[in-house]
Amino acid sequence: MSVHQPAPAGTRLGELWRILPEESAASADGVLEIGGVSVTELAERFGTPLHVYDETGLRRQIRRFVEGLRERWPNSEVLYASKSLPAVGMYRVAQEEGLSVDIAGGGELVLALAAGMDPARLYFHGNAKTDAELTMALEAGVGTVIVDNEDELDRLERLLTRPQRLLLRVIPGVEAKTHASQATGGLESKFGLPMDQAAHAIERMNAHPLMDFQGVHLHIGSQILDTEQFAEAVATSSAVGTCGTCDVGGGPGSSDTDGGVAPPVDEYLDEIVAAAKRNLPADARIMIEPGRSVVARAGVTLYRVVTVKRTGHTFVAVDGGLADQMDIALTQQRYEAILADRLAEPWTETVQLVGRQCESGDLLVDGAPMPPARVGDLVVMPATGAYAYTMSNNYNGALKPAIVFVRDGEARLVTRRETYEDLLATHAPAFADATL
Repeated sequence: MSVHQPAPAGTRLGELWRILPEESAASADGVLEIGGVSVTELAERFGTPLHVYDETGLRRQIRRFVEGLRERWPNSEVLYASKSLPAVGMYRVAQEEGLSVDIAGGGELVLALAAGMDPARLYFHGNAKTDAELTMALEAGVGTVIVDNEDELDRLERLLTRPQRLLLRVIPGVEAKTHASQATGGLESKFGLPMDQAAHAIERMNAHPLMDFQGVHLHIGSQILDTEQFAEAVATSSAVGTCGTCDVGGGPGSSDTDGGVAPPVDEYLDEIVAAAKRNLPADARIMIEPGRSVVARAGVTLYRVVTVKRTGHTFVAVDGGLADQMDIALTQQRYEAILADRLAEPWTETVQLVGRQCESGDLLVDGAPMPPARVGDLVVMPATGAYAYTMSNNYNGALKPAIVFVRDGEARLVTRRETYEDLLATHAPAFADATL
């Protein structure tokens, strides 16, 4: 494929290549290509809104984590935090690239198993696992349950019939430098147990004949760009005593254009391993759980312009919105927008890129520079590969978009677009009532 990545005068395109998928380029006629496939072709074949993933770049990023950690600390394991993109196609990629997987509910368990994941390589998270979900996991042979609280231990005491590997989630007391909704390691977090309570839970697990306590899990949050905070969290893990396993939790954040630059994977791994050498036994097992940092840059969302309106602002409305970009409303994270079929034209307008949902808060990009938009133009939002599909919903009856993986000039559908028949399916009982 072409590797042409121009920086046309009068645009910010030059600085945006670093957040576009690795295998992105501009065609000779100014159309964005991802994985060797133009966005015009993708829109024509699969429709919009559409989640598009650069499969080559995605696999390359996974290998940076897996191979990099193994080289630094051979007794290690990399888990894919599947909540960032819980799609069967993604679970298959994870398995093919040597990742284990963390799941956080019965639905993610079902999807992972459907993808052919080895259940022994699944790690079951969650602060409120039900009896039904724990039973599903135990019957499926899930390798490790990550215990969050003592009520969960009560459930496991009732449900276990054979030995089960367990980790305990502890609160490291690290206030992550991130949005409040993404911070999970502070002392007021709803996840895990503080160190004093953790000690009692560990005693219970060690005393139970079927509970195979392996070590601790900690997680300080998401979209974290300061790698020193991960090292700080590792240092706190020793407060519960010597453990054979330390799961450091999620990976670093992803780059944006609002001043946030993601640390290189090597820098993140160097910080984690250096902290492990200072604080953990030499034979300890280290685990990490990258999610956002695996899939965010690899994915973009492709939209088509439906309306251009110049009133109090210039509003460019696309055929998606809050229903497929909920993370924007929750975290106020800054995203970018690119007129993907008009890359070379000067960006002479500043617009409000909005969606079609009935909320004034359905604002995708506040103050997006672009050429004067026209109905039918294609808009790409880069770095939306994490959580966009995960949080998609049916607001105003919106249909969840399809997911396409592109690689070496080929595009393959991995998740089809939701249909109105799908939307109606769960309402079948109401139709039955209407016939009475």
